[in-house]
Amino acid sequence: MTRDQVAGLIGGVFGAVFIEANAGSLPPGIGIPLRVLAIAAVLGLLVVRRRGTADDPAAHGTPNNVGFGRRYWWVVAAEGAALLAGLVVINSVLHAPRATVGWIAFVVGVHFFGLAAVWHRPSLRLLGGAMAVCGLVGLALAGWGAPVAAIAATSGIAPGVLLLASVWWGVRSTANPTRLRA
Repeated sequence: MTRDQVAGLIGGVFGAVFIEANAGSLPPGIGIPLRVLAIAAVLGLLVVRRRGTADDPAAHGTPNNVGFGRRYWWVVAAEGAALLAGLVVINSVLHAPRATVGWIAFVVGVHFFGLAAVWHRPSLRLLGGAMAVCGLVGLALAGWGAPVAAIAATSGIAPGVLLLASVWWGVRSTANPTRLRA
């Protein structure tokens, strides 16, 4: 598998994790179907990625490029440090655990700006910006004392859907690149 395929799977799994971790705050009639759909979306990604595409370098005898590189790991390390520092402040200093999901969505969104620069993929900025906004809205909702379900939907479910949708959009565009030009 190529780096983009592995990155897509990672993004899909994290999208499902966002949904799975936050769907419990919603009424069961909404939360359970969302959880099932998230798992189905990831399983579908695995099936599609397993089949490969005609553009897969492995199909032409070209070695796969799965390495992410040092700069990628610096972005991930910065993301981890920001997550940890923010969670310590939110939980130990501010005593506002409902803001946790908003902080996570914000930091994960911002990390996509770093990935956009490292991988020369400006399109990741759109995903990162949308996720960061979801996180900021969740932080504001937590600060205003909004219901947990509202925070979970805004900063947990929405970013998960954004991640899964962006990965599936990538699958769609690599599976049939001529469709996007039409």
